Amino acid sequence: MSNTFKLFYKIGIIIISVLAVIFMSSIILVLIDAPVLRTFYTICILPLTRSLHITEILIRAIPLAITAIGVSVAYRSGIINIGAEGQMAMGILAFTAIALAFPELPRVILLPVALLAAMVGGGIWGFIPGILKAKLKVSELLSTVMLNYIAAQFYTFCLRVVMMDPAEKMSGGGTPQSMRLTENVWLGRISGRLHYGIIIAIVLALLIYILLWKTTIGYKMRASGAEARAANYGGIKVPLYVVSAMVISGAFAGLAGGIEIAGVHRRAIEGITNNYGFSAVVVALFGGLHPLGILPASFFFGLLIYGSTLCPRQVNVPANIVDVMQGVIILVIVTAQMVLSDKYFQDRLWRKWQEIRKRKEEKA
Repeated sequence: MSNTFKLFYKIGIIIISVLAVIFMSSIILVLIDAPVLRTFYTICILPLTRSLHITEILIRAIPLAITAIGVSVAYRSGIINIGAEGQMAMGILAFTAIALAFPELPRVILLPVALLAAMVGGGIWGFIPGILKAKLKVSELLSTVMLNYIAAQFYTFCLRVVMMDPAEKMSGGGTPQSMRLTENVWLGRISGRLHYGIIIAIVLALLIYILLWKTTIGYKMRASGAEARAANYGGIKVPLYVVSAMVISGAFAGLAGGIEIAGVHRRAIEGITNNYGFSAVVVALFGGLHPLGILPASFFFGLLIYGSTLCPRQVNVPANIVDVMQGVIILVIVTAQMVLSDKYFQDRLWRKWQEIRKRKEEKA
């Protein structure tokens, strides 16, 4: 089988997958009586027409990229992390706790310590399903989902009781949010609302690429994920790398939450995770579980998320249509990966292609 055929085979599957997403999304839009072309334009093209819109896309892409990079580490190591939403919430709480406890510390100390606390908070929440998987064979799908619920309730409790803004208590408003954090914990902004979190995301992508593909530890992680039994037989401590991968994954989700607080909201509020933890799974898959593929994938999904906010006003379509489109994308990605990994099907196409070429040569 020639390399040229393999390349065209992959390109063909990708093109078919893109067309499938467009076709299925169009059917859904038709069913809800939405203008198909105008909706696609509003979601995918309109946000790219103004620099202000592009800034908003990048702001949404930052937490997606950082969380998805962490999710990819877990996937590569053989464990599926769908608990990034809860890990992000725990990171936000840890970040906010440090910021509220030491408001007078200089920025050069407080900001790094608060971000480190966010990583620790998310990492601990990732450690729990990791150790349950490694030691007790508990399904990470079950444990991460349940931990998401626990984190969500604990987050709400903290905002409504422990960390609630004193001004809200005195006024009787009762808005579940922390007080505005000191400027010493704010992340600087590049232009407008775009903050330096984008630089952090790019650096983390490069570091994880080096870790997974250029170090012995990364090789052992990927080997554990590719074939756990063979890796274990080869002397690799698979449970250790499973737990380590989940800690890294959780730490990245927590860091994404801390950066979101420091760069955008500057206080803990309800709904701040914005389903980034769940969307990051789709971003990681769409980016091929590769850190450098995740960066453009996160921009694309940031585009979808921001574009969806324009839909109610522009085309009278509910913003959650993007959630439906994400579901479609997941189905198509999983199907495409199954086809790409089916060597038997690829070999059959190759043989068929060879027969067609042979017939053409005989006729000539």
